Amino acid sequence: MPRRVLVLNATYEPINVCSTKRAIVLLLKNRAEILVSGMGEIRGESLSMPRPLVIKLLTYVVVPRGERRRLSRRVVLARDGHRCQYCGSTRHLTLDHVIPRSRGGGTSWENVVTSCFPCNTRKGAHLPTEIGMAPRVRPRNPSLAEFLVASPTEIPDDWRPYLEPTTATS
Repeated sequence: MPRRVLVLNATYEPINVCSTKRAIVLLLKNRAEILVSGMGEIRGESLSMPRPLVIKLLTYVVVPRGERRRLSRRVVLARDGHRCQYCGSTRHLTLDHVIPRSRGGGTSWENVVTSCFPCNTRKGAHLPTEIGMAPRVRPRNPSLAEFLVASPTEIPDDWRPYLEPTTATS
């Protein structure tokens, strides 16, 4: 039984994943409503309710857009579709600094891409233009939905309609 609940803003935009316990608190305080429920019920002494899988906040919450998310291997792989950005391979994936650190490149979303081991080795400390290799897609800061998709546990099928179009290619 899933213990995580997808939280949507009042505009149906995914903004967070929380525990079932936190979701129940939001529901009991009339700050959210259940959109999708799972198997079984949550029972208390004087109350019984469906187990929430997806909830929607009743009032809009402003989410800071300029917020920088912490770089992680798991999210870079999800952002890049688990494919090498140089050749398209899905095997032996590593991370590559487009502008190598030895050449002044930083570790940022805009400079790190998914690369297979052979391409990463071939590129080495060169700039992509020096050896005719360029990432297929310009690296960028990932969306919140990409963070949710990169979750270490399986994404419930009931969440997918709210995470589209990001999960349509997964």
